[in-house]
Amino acid sequence: MEWAKKMADSDQERNPDPVYLDYAKYPKWNYTGGLVTLANQKLYQYTGNNTYWEYALAYAEQMIDEEGNILGGYKIDSYSLDLINPGKILFDLYAKTKEPKYKKAMDELHKQLETHPRNTDGGYWHKKNYPWQMWLDGVYMADPFSAQYGSTFNVPSAIDDAILQVELIQQHTFEPKTGLNFHGYDEKRAQFWANKETGCSSHVWGRAQGWYCMALVDILEFIPLNHPKRQWMINNLQQVYKAVLLAQEPDSGVWWQVMDQPSREGNYLESTCSTMFVYSFAKAFRKGYVDQTYLKAAKKGFNGILKQFIIENSDNTISITKCCAVAGLGGKQPEDRNGSFEYYLSEPIRNDDAKAVGPFIMAGVELQKVLDKK
Repeated sequence: MEWAKKMADSDQERNPDPVYLDYAKYPKWNYTGGLVTLANQKLYQYTGNNTYWEYALAYAEQMIDEEGNILGGYKIDSYSLDLINPGKILFDLYAKTKEPKYKKAMDELHKQLETHPRNTDGGYWHKKNYPWQMWLDGVYMADPFSAQYGSTFNVPSAIDDAILQVELIQQHTFEPKTGLNFHGYDEKRAQFWANKETGCSSHVWGRAQGWYCMALVDILEFIPLNHPKRQWMINNLQQVYKAVLLAQEPDSGVWWQVMDQPSREGNYLESTCSTMFVYSFAKAFRKGYVDQTYLKAAKKGFNGILKQFIIENSDNTISITKCCAVAGLGGKQPEDRNGSFEYYLSEPIRNDDAKAVGPFIMAGVELQKVLDKK
C-alpha cells in the first residue's frame, strides 16, 4: 500500500491537474486520464485520504459541464470505445455527490454503446474509423462500464452485452499455441495486418493482453450470482490467466512486450502489462476466482516491478520505467502499425506512462486487501 500511495503522490506532483495526465497538451476526455483517476478513487476508498478523491473529482468537474455534457473532445458519433473508459469514475462520484450531471454523462456513454457500430455477430468496432475490427483493448475500455451501468441502474441488457463482447473476443483472438490472445481481429480480413484466414493480427502484445485480463475480473464484479453466463465468465478468466501465468518470466517475475516471442532477440520486459497482470491476479484471488498460485505470482510480479522498473528520483518522488508509450494496428501505409514483432519493438519507451501508473496503484491496493484478509 505504501508503494501505491507513493506512486499516486508522485504522479500528482508531476501532474497537478489531472486533465493533463499522460502528457496531454490540452484538457482531454480520454482513457488514460480515466485510468489514473480511477486508481486514485480506489486508493481513496481504501485509505480515506481525501486527496485522492479530490483528484478524480477535479478531472470530472473540468470534463463535464452543469448540463451533463462531456467536454474535452468527446463526441458520441466518433464511436470510440476508448472514450467510454473515463466514465468509470462517475459511478462513485454520482453516488457520493448525487449530482445529476454525472448520471446524464453516464447515460450518454451508455447510449453510445447502444448505438455503437458492430460486426455481424454483435462485436463492437473498436472505433468508427476502425471498421469491422475488435481489439482486446476495447474490452477493458467499454465492457466493465457497461456491466457496472447495468448493475447500478438495473439494465440487464448492458450486462449481457458486456458478456457477449468477452465471448466474441475470446472466440476470435484465441492463440492456440500459447493460450493467449492476439491483439486484434478484423471480421472482413481487409486490414493489411490481418491474417487472411483467421482475421487476427500476428502477435500477442503484452498490454493488449493486460487490458483484457483487467477487463475480465472487473466485469465479473457486476455479474449477478445467478446469471447463466457467470460460470462461463469465471472459466474463461481461469483459462486466460493460466496462459498469462505460464508467460511470466521466471527470473524477474514480470512479463514481455511481445508475449508469444519471449526469447527472441530485441524483446524486452515491459512495465505496463506487468502492472496489469499483477492487479488482475491479485483481484481474482481476492474474489475467489483463482487459487494461491496466482497470489504467489502476483506478489512475485509486484516485487519484480519494484526491482526492474521503479526508480527513486532526487525530489523524493518515484517513477516507473520501461513503459511502451503506445501501440495499435493499422495506418495509411502497410508499414504503419502492421502488428509485426518489429513494429511492437519500434514504439517509444518512456517513464511514468499513465498505463503503468494507474494499474500499479490498483495492484498495490489489491495486494493490500489480500493481506488484510489474512
